[in-house]
Amino acid sequence: MAGTRPADRIPMTRPMLTAQIDLFLQALASEKGYSTHTIRAYGHDLAEFAGYAAGGAGSSEKRATRPLAVADIDSLTIRGYLGHLHRKNEKITIARKLSALRSFFRHLVKHRLADEDPTAAILTPKHSRRMPAYLSVDDMFRLLDQATDDTVLGLRNRALFETLYGAGIRVSELTGLNVFDVDFSSGCLRVSGKGNRERIVPVGAGALDRIQVYRDGLFARTGIGMATDGPLFLNKNKGRLSARSVGRILESLIRKCSLSVPVSPHGIRHSFATHMLDAGADLRTVQKLLGHKSLSTTQKYTHVSIDRLMAAYDRAHPRR
Repeated sequence: MAGTRPADRIPMTRPMLTAQIDLFLQALASEKGYSTHTIRAYGHDLAEFAGYAAGGAGSSEKRATRPLAVADIDSLTIRGYLGHLHRKNEKITIARKLSALRSFFRHLVKHRLADEDPTAAILTPKHSRRMPAYLSVDDMFRLLDQATDDTVLGLRNRALFETLYGAGIRVSELTGLNVFDVDFSSGCLRVSGKGNRERIVPVGAGALDRIQVYRDGLFARTGIGMATDGPLFLNKNKGRLSARSVGRILESLIRKCSLSVPVSPHGIRHSFATHMLDAGADLRTVQKLLGHKSLSTTQKYTHVSIDRLMAAYDRAHPRR
C-alpha cells in the first residue's frame, strides 16, 4: 500500500547484526553457490566490521561485544569503519571489504530486514589496477616441458598444467574435474565454475593426449580406469587433488626451470588469456572461455596486450 510505513515493512523484532551475518553467509552457499573459500572471506570481513561497530567508532580499546541490531548501523558507522581501515590497509583491500558490506546490506534490504542500505552513498576507494602476472609463450612452454618425470605423479603433473593452460580454467575448476567431464571426441571439458555455472570449453589435443597418457599410467599402476566416474586428477592417496597441492607442484616446477616470473596457478590462466588476445582472439570469445560474467572483468587483459602492441609499434614504425 502507498501509505505503508517502514515499521510495516521491517519485522517487529529487531534483526541482530551477527545473527544476520550468519544467515547471509548461509544464503551465499545455498542460493548463490559460492565456494567455501569465498564464503570464508566474506565471513572474515563482516565479522571484522561487526567487531568494530560493536565497539563504537574511534574506540582504541579492545572492542566490546554488546548486542548490536542491524538498525543501529548507519552511514556514519560505515564511514568511521573505512577511516579505521585506512590506517593499516591498502585501497584495494578497503574496496574489497566495502564490497562485502554492500552485498550484505543489499541482501538485508531485499529481504526486508533493513529499511535502507547504509553503504549506498559511500564511494568505493579508487585504486590502481594491478597488471596480472603472466608468462611469455616461451616461458610457458619451458614450464610445461619441465614436467618430464615418467612416474604416475610426473605424468599427472604434465597433464595438470597442459589442461590448466590449454583450457584457461580456474585452479578450482581444474581440481573439480571428473573423468566424465572430459569429451575426447569433441576435444572439450565440462567445467563447473563460480556459482556452480557449467560451461563447455575446448582444451586442445595436446592436453587431451597428456590426460590419456596419465590415466593409462594410473590404470597400469593402480587399476583405476576411466570406465567409471570420479576425480580426474588424483593425489598420492588416490583422493581428489587439492588446489593448494597444485600450487605447491607449480612452485617446484618453477624452481627447476628458473623462471624469472613467480607465477601462480591463476597466473597460468592469465597467460592463456593474454596469449589468446595476442594471437587475435576477440574479447567476447575470451570472456566466454574464461567464464567471466562481466566483460569488464576480461578487459583487464587488454592492458597487457596493448602494452605489447605499443612496444612493437615503437620498435618497428619508421615515424614513431
